Amino acid sequence: MQAALCFHCAEPIPEGSHFVATVDGEAKAMCCPGCAAVADAIMAAGLTDYYRYRTETGQQQAIPPQLASLVAYDLDEVQQEFVAAKGDLKEVMLSIEGISCAACAWLIEKHLARLPGVANISVNTTTQRAILRWDGSQQKLSDLLAAMASIGYQAAPFQVDAQETKNAKESQAFLLRVGLAGLATMQVMMLAVALYTGYFYDLETEFRDYFRWVSLIFATPVVLYSAQPFYFSALRALMSLRVNMDVPVSIAILLAYVASCVATVKGTGEVFFESISMFTFFLLLGRLFEQRARRKASESASNLQKLVPATAWLVQQGEVTQVAARSLKIGQRCRVLAGERIPVDGRVVEGQSQVNESMLTGEQEPVTKGEGAELYAGTVNLDQTLELEVVQVGAQQRLHTLMRLQEAAVANKPQIAQFADRVAGYFVPGILLIALMTYLAWMQLAPEDAFWITLSVLVATCPCALALATPAALTCGTNRLQQQGLLVKSARVLEALPKISTLLFDKTGTLTEGKISLERVVLEQPEQSEAQVLALAAALEAHSTHPYAQAFRPHRDVRLQANEVKVHNGKGLSGIIDGHELKIGKPSFVDAPERPADRLYLARDGQVIASFFLTDRVRDDAAQTITTLKQAGLRCEMLSGDPNPKAVTLAEQLGLDDAHYNHTPEQKLAYLSEQQQQGEVVAMFGDGINDGPVLAGANVSVAMGSGTDLAKCHADLVLLGDRLAPVLAGIDTAKLTNRVIRQNLAISLGYNALILPLAVTGHVPPYLAAAGMSLSSLVVVANSLRLLKVPR
Repeated sequence: MQAALCFHCAEPIPEGSHFVATVDGEAKAMCCPGCAAVADAIMAAGLTDYYRYRTETGQQQAIPPQLASLVAYDLDEVQQEFVAAKGDLKEVMLSIEGISCAACAWLIEKHLARLPGVANISVNTTTQRAILRWDGSQQKLSDLLAAMASIGYQAAPFQVDAQETKNAKESQAFLLRVGLAGLATMQVMMLAVALYTGYFYDLETEFRDYFRWVSLIFATPVVLYSAQPFYFSALRALMSLRVNMDVPVSIAILLAYVASCVATVKGTGEVFFESISMFTFFLLLGRLFEQRARRKASESASNLQKLVPATAWLVQQGEVTQVAARSLKIGQRCRVLAGERIPVDGRVVEGQSQVNESMLTGEQEPVTKGEGAELYAGTVNLDQTLELEVVQVGAQQRLHTLMRLQEAAVANKPQIAQFADRVAGYFVPGILLIALMTYLAWMQLAPEDAFWITLSVLVATCPCALALATPAALTCGTNRLQQQGLLVKSARVLEALPKISTLLFDKTGTLTEGKISLERVVLEQPEQSEAQVLALAAALEAHSTHPYAQAFRPHRDVRLQANEVKVHNGKGLSGIIDGHELKIGKPSFVDAPERPADRLYLARDGQVIASFFLTDRVRDDAAQTITTLKQAGLRCEMLSGDPNPKAVTLAEQLGLDDAHYNHTPEQKLAYLSEQQQQGEVVAMFGDGINDGPVLAGANVSVAMGSGTDLAKCHADLVLLGDRLAPVLAGIDTAKLTNRVIRQNLAISLGYNALILPLAVTGHVPPYLAAAGMSLSSLVVVANSLRLLKVPR
């Protein structure tokens, strides 16, 4: 009789084994506790589709059950949903529990950066997420998550549904802490009224002691349960030999509580139960509002992911069946009916329709999609039925890429954010020192007041608002830019855009639409037909992503294959066809420098055999955008590699200040450097491979969404649509974001400068200190949230 097989790894189940895991409501037999634990962890993590759509069985898991929840994330079919490939590295967006301030982010980044195989980790304290890049051949994801857990932070790959469930549980637990602190505060304050009254009227000792003991009973759960988040955050910081904002708060709460307990037991001295309860309540209330504000600031990207449908119509052998969208594989075909959202990134293989891509580009105008056009998950098919071939799945899809890029941009701090972090880093030790000096001074002046005055100093000056000042504004500003059709890839954009003085525009694909069409063919040798030279040119251009290559695609003859093709950036292409050396490109590239530069030339074995006149349509909003930029006092120039002298005419039509054409990538970079040496702050707009070096060298680089991947890789900012106008809104948003950051810093530093002397001189009781600290944080967050209100 054949032994039963393990549901997870398909290995035989030993006799007498009774390990079971529940999968989709059914009990499944397992061969060992490791497999059972991994199966339970997969279901608990919400990864239920793994067992439905896996193509291979899992590996036998000889691991401790407590690590199973992490090992589950090493499975290839599970990783498909959230891990993307970045060259030789892997990239994942993580949700992290327990982050409360910039010190937490610093600790996580420093701890993981020391591990072999970790290329980079950037933590965003506002959204409580991180972008992690690592070498999968050196480290498993489960090991990195375990390393994070070892310093007190629970992390898991970001998934919208799982994140919302986790957020709901966290909010419920936090509300319980706040509610308990609020109820206890009301009770303790009622008792405090009687105790305060005793200062003016004689209160018998037994009644006073009774009220103190009852106050202790009510304050104890506040200190031991409600205030726990402050203690754990402070403990993690101290374990890493650093201090954060929760260190002075925790010291204040515990010192006041211990001193009050001693006074209650001995029956002498003062008690501070009402102050402890009240400022813990105010602190928690502030954290609750701050938590909700953070989620609001980061919810737009999550909401985008929700737009991807859960099901798709799979087309196989003429039959159409409904399947889960995440089960689709690259190369499969699926059908999208009119009015449905597109379930996966793909390419149109049949049909033509209008598609609304506003959720990605911010532009409401539908885009016509025909055969060969690219489609993106989450966009809406408006008119006709389309059939598409799947080209990307899981974390490689454009929507997921945009989310990771946006998260990485916010985590990549500009100088103004780094300044705030440095100030906060020195601020807390400074406050602790001031509190110590305050205590020593008041012990000499009025020992009975020393303790509660020191308590007020610790609480009132906690720099929570300072820590929130820049990340909250950067997150909101980045989200606003995305809603305006701009993808921020580097946080320096928000700092550099307002300083821009000169804008340089590439011509083809930037000022023009990049949809090149063939206007005319001139034959140089009579034995060659127009169809023959077009087929030769198309065979070479098939190896290029330059916009010029589009003009030759309709003339492609698959029987002609170009070998040893080389792309010469800014010049042309060369290759071997049927034993002959062919070149296509500029006159100088095909060894005909005396020829006019207003066309492309095709040469075979050193002899020009044909030339091609190409045309391109100017972008509809190019002229108006440039006019508006010039009215704002900015200098606008063309910097193009196009050899056609007509580029000058185009520049004049658009009202550009100057035009430079026929420039190689090296010449473009040299001109950019020359402008920067003259003190200009330069933004460069480009879309092609030859724009990579100059984009990398610019103060701010902007790539068109329809441009090459290399251009978008080097760019700081990507225009998601086909219009230039969003850059105008982007400059305004960057200016507003910087203004909000400065306002936030002024609010936080101004509050601390005002409250510190009042607290040190004994004019601020502890509960008012807590209220003021919470209020300053809320004001900073509320001020940042103004950035999310995008004008329509």
